[in-house]
Amino acid sequence: MKIAVIGDGGWGTANAMLLCGRGHDVTLWGAFPDYVDEMRRTRRNEKFLKGVELPNSLKLTADRAEAVAGAEVVVLAPPSKYFASVAEGFKGLVDERHLVVSLTKGLCEKTDKRMTVLASEILGVKDVVALAGPTHAEEVSRGIPTAIVAACADEAKAKRVQELWSGPTFRVYTSRDPAGVEIGGAVKNVIAIAVGCSDGMGFGDNTRAALITRGLAEMKRFVLAYGGSPETLSGLAGIGDLIVTCTSVHSRNHSVGERLGRGEKIGDILGSMQMVAEGVWNSKVVHDLSSRLGVEMPICDLVYAVCYQNADARKAAETVMSRSLKSE
Repeated sequence: MKIAVIGDGGWGTANAMLLCGRGHDVTLWGAFPDYVDEMRRTRRNEKFLKGVELPNSLKLTADRAEAVAGAEVVVLAPPSKYFASVAEGFKGLVDERHLVVSLTKGLCEKTDKRMTVLASEILGVKDVVALAGPTHAEEVSRGIPTAIVAACADEAKAKRVQELWSGPTFRVYTSRDPAGVEIGGAVKNVIAIAVGCSDGMGFGDNTRAALITRGLAEMKRFVLAYGGSPETLSGLAGIGDLIVTCTSVHSRNHSVGERLGRGEKIGDILGSMQMVAEGVWNSKVVHDLSSRLGVEMPICDLVYAVCYQNADARKAAETVMSRSLKSE
């Protein structure tokens, strides 16, 4: 099939490579023409996916109309902070004729909406598919075995994505709970920053295990209040993604937390990064939305306080540990 991947970050690029390997005709769109020219010349995306050679069959463009010309599938992969503005740029070029898939994990800072909801509203497409799970681009691009979930209210669309993406090293499951899958993908990044803080402060395995476990409890409460199914978080898009993001050397969110735990300032950390740490942005959205929904999320509140209120990470940890005692 002819497929357009919108967003030349690491995850968008890894998916474009994966789909090329499945024999599809794939075009990868990037927002900056000079960088797209560089990738076309070097056949590498060194800024976002170091050391990986792009397949010769992968087309590259910074032209929106060229990217989606003749495409049957449109894959959206910009960071959550820029998702709405990027989608707006494709308004009128993408419509109900296309199968639209979102790879982006996060919530909109301005509207609190999930990415598939934003895409649906902006592009006028019903039932956008969310594709999420424990999937580091660095590993997917190298063919390391990976499993993921395609979630959509329209089960036929989820199954279509399952068929298009699945192969010897990439296994896709389906779900009819996009809310649970997407909320899990957003909140786990916030929890990963907390785990990174713990590691940066020199705490041990006990602390890490407690944060991951209680973080999952926060995720389930939030998903339930948001309208998704907590059971979804027992799968790949929940506990699976949470584990990999909280423990992997590839995790940007864990890395940010680790540096915070060592005493660095959030502004200095973000200013030194090429890649995006979605958990920083989403800690504010999750904090604000959970407050309005009346959901208790002490770990996520800790991350918000450290990232946005200059709270000391160690003192914030002490605050969480000294909360009133209760049953599990």
